[in-house]
Amino acid sequence: MSWTYPHEYDVIVIGAGHGGCEAAHAAAKMGASTLLLTMNLDTIGQMSCNPSVGGIGKGHMVREIDALGGIMGKVIDGAGIQFRMLNTKKGPAVQAPRAQADKVVYRAKMKHRLEQTDNLDIKQGTCEELIIEDEVIKGLITKEGLIYRTKSLIITSGTFMRGLIHMGEVNLSGGRAGDPPSIGLSASLEKHGIVLGRLKTGTPVRINKRSIDLSLTEEQPGDKGVYFSYDEPEADRLPELPCYICHTTLETKEIIKKNLHRSPLYSGKIVGVGPRYCPSIEDKVVRFADKERHQVFLEPEGLTTNEFYVNGVSSSLPFDVQYAFIHSIPALKNAEIMRPGYAIEYDFVSSGQIHFSLESMKISGLYFAGQINGTTGYEEAASQGLIAGINAVLKVQGKQPLILKRNEAYIGVMIDDLITKGVDEPYRMFTSRAEHRLLLRQDNADLRLRRYGHDLGLISSSQYARLLEKENAIAHETERFSKTFKQYEGKNCSLTQLLARPEMNYQKLVELFGDSVTNYSADTNAQIELIVKYAGYISLQNSEVEKLAHIENIRVPQGTNFATIEGLRTEAKQRLTKACPTNLGQASRISGIAPSDISVLMIAFAKRLGAPEEACEVEFDNCGC
Repeated sequence: MSWTYPHEYDVIVIGAGHGGCEAAHAAAKMGASTLLLTMNLDTIGQMSCNPSVGGIGKGHMVREIDALGGIMGKVIDGAGIQFRMLNTKKGPAVQAPRAQADKVVYRAKMKHRLEQTDNLDIKQGTCEELIIEDEVIKGLITKEGLIYRTKSLIITSGTFMRGLIHMGEVNLSGGRAGDPPSIGLSASLEKHGIVLGRLKTGTPVRINKRSIDLSLTEEQPGDKGVYFSYDEPEADRLPELPCYICHTTLETKEIIKKNLHRSPLYSGKIVGVGPRYCPSIEDKVVRFADKERHQVFLEPEGLTTNEFYVNGVSSSLPFDVQYAFIHSIPALKNAEIMRPGYAIEYDFVSSGQIHFSLESMKISGLYFAGQINGTTGYEEAASQGLIAGINAVLKVQGKQPLILKRNEAYIGVMIDDLITKGVDEPYRMFTSRAEHRLLLRQDNADLRLRRYGHDLGLISSSQYARLLEKENAIAHETERFSKTFKQYEGKNCSLTQLLARPEMNYQKLVELFGDSVTNYSADTNAQIELIVKYAGYISLQNSEVEKLAHIENIRVPQGTNFATIEGLRTEAKQRLTKACPTNLGQASRISGIAPSDISVLMIAFAKRLGAPEEACEVEFDNCGC
């Protein structure tokens, strides 16, 4: 017997992992009546795997989340126990922030922020079945017998949908160790025509710090002045702890090789595909057979626990094998294993079933975000959750969705990749995936995206005013520097010429010419310096973006039936129909689409507008597409 809850929501979010938290917060902050439904209120924002946020590509996305009005950056700034800026010896495009987190504090701060958010209800319950009428989402039924009605629904299920944990010959049903899986949701999606596939991820052992021989490790301290949020940093930052580095040995390698037949990865028990760029230790031993050792990072999980995360040795081997190879590492010879490592298989929505807005192509008002779309990682999930939350509200409001371009954000790169290229293994973000990465630096995410956040109601007027002040200072100073000349080392040079020198930085310029150089905030100073030093490269990338802009601006007319377009190859018709691109730029990036196919589409769309073929691009530009 079911009972209908006496309130219809604008948005319901299923799952309170990193994607669900961002989705629910964004929807509620935009004024939508929102429900966040989770299987366990005590695990909101749980870090199921590594106790960290950020990294190469991932750190860029966290800053983009913050620029748009999301909360991950603010939470990690208040829960971090070590902060680092990676790749500081390389160019600014690939530098990225990363932080170790106190997992308990992170979870508590995330839950507290959500509980303080207006328009947001948070309830414990397990979704068993979706209510769908005429291919439109209407609500859900929980395992506990409650019916919740809604105008839109976002699924951020993580690894819980038919989750199956593997540890050697042992198989356990679970969404993660200690938590039950979600069974009914998968069946409900399949009943309504959603095609599901299987993916796999894994996690390593956790060990007791007291049992580590730290004298045999290399200490890795943090960096000062690193943060994720563009807004006021939290004053009560936690004390910082170091991480440590050690290595596996030839003995480790031999133990794993002798027991590969006991790994579910190689015995055939695991059918899901694992992440290429975060392989298990058994994967590493097989794929990099010539390597004698692998790096291992020992990372604290919090200030009030001795648990250490052994990063780099994720494994689904039996516990006795894990015990043996962990103890073959000199620094871990006497390590006390507190939790074993394991692999987990779970359902995801196979490629080709969602729009660029993250809405289902089949069921109106149903959105997917996070690992259910084939990604791996907290940051990828949070980014999708934010976009899904925004677009679910825009849908309810009858407005056009927010679709970020590849030259605007790493979030745009990721979603474009998921739709146009599809997923055959868990997707992880790297800076190498972005063709315009010098424009998408972690330091300028606010300049790129904060306007969108303000227009959506996610960024306050005071936050936006600070952005405008920063923009004005940058524009004014970069212009003035080119016209202000000073004597330096016997030469008359402009401030631009001086700042462009490799040995010069903004702070040194302030010290030398304080009467002519204003000392702004560290952020603003850094932006002026980067714009001056990399002016040529930035100009080149902007030119490349402009050259490609015409094709991104040619929209695919709504209701286009690719199967009826003459001259289009059969393969192209099939791939375009599956991906459903909204513009020709997206169409051009779909695997299997040739330049000749794009030419055919341009001609076809020009004829539909009644324009001469040679005027196709001009006509589309003029009509505001």
